Formats: sequence, C-alpha cells, structure tokens
Amino acid sequence: MTLLTVINEVADIVSLDRFDSVYGTNDPNAQTMVALAEEAGAEIARRADWKRMLTTHAVSASPELLPADYQRLAPGGAVRAADGHFFRPIANGAQWAVIVGIASAEPYCHLRGREMHFSPAAFAAGATIEYVSKNWVLGDPYEERDTFRADDDTTLFPEWLLKKGLIWRWKRQKGLSFEDNLAEFEADLLQEINADRGTS
Repeated sequence: MTLLTVINEVADIVSLDRFDSVYGTNDPNAQTMVALAEEAGAEIARRADWKRMLTTHAVSASPELLPADYQRLAPGGAVRAADGHFFRPIANGAQWAVIVGIASAEPYCHLRGREMHFSPAAFAAGATIEYVSKNWVLGDPYEERDTFRADDDTTLFPEWLLKKGLIWRWKRQKGLSFEDNLAEFEADLLQEINADRGTS
C-alpha cells in the first residue's frame, strides 16, 4: 500500500471523502492525515528492529564514523571482526579509558556520539557493524528515507500498521473515542513484531 492508499482507506473508515492526492496538497484534512501518518510511521519504526530496516556498515579504521542513517545498534552481536569474532561493547566511558590503556587480544568497541571506537585498533579494519536504520520510508526508485515525500511512498514495515496507527490518531485529534482503536493497534503491532522476528 502507498501513503495515498493508506490514507484513503482511513478516510473511508473515518467518513471523509477520498483524496486524489495527499502529499503537497492544500486540503487541511489531507495535511493532517500526512502529519499523523508521519507520526505513526516514526513510532512504528522506533518500536521494533524491523528486518527490512536492518543493515550493515563495513569498518575501515578506528574510530569509524557511523552512516547518516544510523539509528541504533542491532540486537545481539552487532559488531563483528573480520575473522568472525564479536567485539564486546563497552558503554561506560571510564571503562573504555581503562581498556584502551591496556594491551588486549580481546576485541572491544565503544560507541561515542556518532563514532565507533575499537580496541585493539588493528581489529577495526574489515569489521562489520550491524545496525537499525532510521529510514522507514521507501520512495521511488527504491530510495530509503525517514519521511514521506510523495503519494506513492511505502513503508519498510507492514503498511497496514500505518493504517491502524493513523485511525486512532485521527480519532484522538478530533476528540472522538479512540481507546479501542489504540488497543487494537497495540495488539496488532506486537503480533507483527513477533512475526517479523519469526516468533509468532
């Protein structure tokens, strides 16, 4: 489903006329729908590590600047050395200072801002960082980004979740009862997250 399709299906449910176009139009209802779709999509994207949003980055040196679309490290062993061993992540800056001061054969990594640091630094070359991209919109032709820009944009997560998220947000914004729709959205979101992980 495209952004336009999702919004028109929601329009049917909330008793609005269908739209010929929603992105870039002056229609206040269309503008509201697009804004709410952005809000819903961003939330859905943040709440799971969707497989279609997982990506990798090849490391060349330490420190390594993370890609512009980096949102967070993938769950589990997110940083692998070229030989297949996993780097042990160190979150605490003080612990990192101790680790880099001691020669070690054990590979460690530390995320500081938008840079990934490695110890020993020689292990950085050829390492792979697995991460969740902040991009959840698929535009044409296959441009991944984190915002809608056209009526025919789609999402990298199940589009019908966008529809469910849009329905309760529209009702809430209009002062209507939305609690049942929100509960339905939450249940469906959990089900889709589990299906995406292969656990349902």
